[in-house]
Amino acid sequence: MLAKPARAVAFAFAGAILVGGLLLSSPAANTQGVFTSLVDGIFTATSAVCVTGLTVLDTATHYTLFGKLVILILIQAGGLGLMLIASLLSMLVIGRIGYLTRLSTQRESSAVSGEDVRTAALMIIKLSLAIESVVAAILAIRFGLAYGDDPAGAIWHGAFHAVSAFNNAGFALYSNNLMDFVADPWLCIPISLAIILGGLGFPVLVQLRQHWRNTLKWSMNTRLVLLMTALLLVGGTIFITAMEWTNPKTLGELEPAQRILAGFFQSVQTRTAGFNSIDIGAMHPASWLGMDVLMFIGGGPAGTAGGIKITTAAILLFIIMTELRGETAVNVLGKRLSRSVHRQAITVALLGVAAVFAGTMGLLLLTNYSLDRCLFEATSAFGTVGLSTGITPDLPDPAKGILIALMYLGRVGVLSLGSALALRDRKALYELPKERPSIG
Repeated sequence: MLAKPARAVAFAFAGAILVGGLLLSSPAANTQGVFTSLVDGIFTATSAVCVTGLTVLDTATHYTLFGKLVILILIQAGGLGLMLIASLLSMLVIGRIGYLTRLSTQRESSAVSGEDVRTAALMIIKLSLAIESVVAAILAIRFGLAYGDDPAGAIWHGAFHAVSAFNNAGFALYSNNLMDFVADPWLCIPISLAIILGGLGFPVLVQLRQHWRNTLKWSMNTRLVLLMTALLLVGGTIFITAMEWTNPKTLGELEPAQRILAGFFQSVQTRTAGFNSIDIGAMHPASWLGMDVLMFIGGGPAGTAGGIKITTAAILLFIIMTELRGETAVNVLGKRLSRSVHRQAITVALLGVAAVFAGTMGLLLLTNYSLDRCLFEATSAFGTVGLSTGITPDLPDPAKGILIALMYLGRVGVLSLGSALALRDRKALYELPKERPSIG
């Protein structure tokens, strides 16, 4: 039973990538009116459908309006349309979600009525379009008033960046991404808020919409996502701002308030968005390493973010704390976790580490770039983040293939694996004798 929905998600993403890649490789999508390399077309389509943001071609200058529309549709499909399937699968796992309680069932029974599915899908679509519309309006007004865009151009720029932000995609219509707006809070803050909301996950958004005043009705998932999101955003802002404070190529030439804004903006991007308001390639290697950790963790489950998910990271942290205290049960926010959740978190995290390790090794073998740059690109691809040190456009086709695989695995693999692990509990009819090996 589990293989069928997991396979459906994987095939849906793969089909969208293939169609999008063919369209983006066509002359109609190229400003020069010629065919684009199929590898580059597939790469861009994968980045859009998997809402990553890594690019091998300049979105602003290489693609026609048709090509940009294809990218926008792929972003929306990858972040919303295809995620309807993902969200509904995840909702079965997460538990009661207020308005969607009828979707919650025992793990042994995954039956969901068609009415519940339609209700959940409608709620998700309404939330997504509402957030995107508000952010698009704010951005359009700013583009029009502050940067002289004509009404049509302002609306187009506002809509594109709002959709890209909420879906955590990171695609921009400017050759240097958003570096020209590093000191503009009227653009950086709305985009950041859209990214944060998209990264929380649809179950959290639905529950907040219903019970934002009554925190007692929040599930453990909602509490964990909100707590970890706040901690990682604040911690990431402090870390990036402190590390780059005196770097003249990133934050050093900005005013103090602008440095904090830029540090916050880049911290938000590590939640798997991929926009950049400063030159990522000019950052200190220690900053890259810290951002690797943030990108690997990612955002909330059943949303538009990638990574191993902040709930997975939180559970691992609580497991470590429990073991260090010598306790037997892992308690999280007043609730006890089942042992199956421990195994699921460890499995997802270790497989994620293995994927990033393999991808980094492949990039090192195929290119002459340093370990820190290869690790950053591989982590960014797996976490569906889209930040880059600047080496992605210059990679050979086999190396691009590695990043394509990592983006697909980071988006589809972790999702399918997480849902499958959570729903496949089997009751054993017997247990083997216990024996404890030496640890450490």
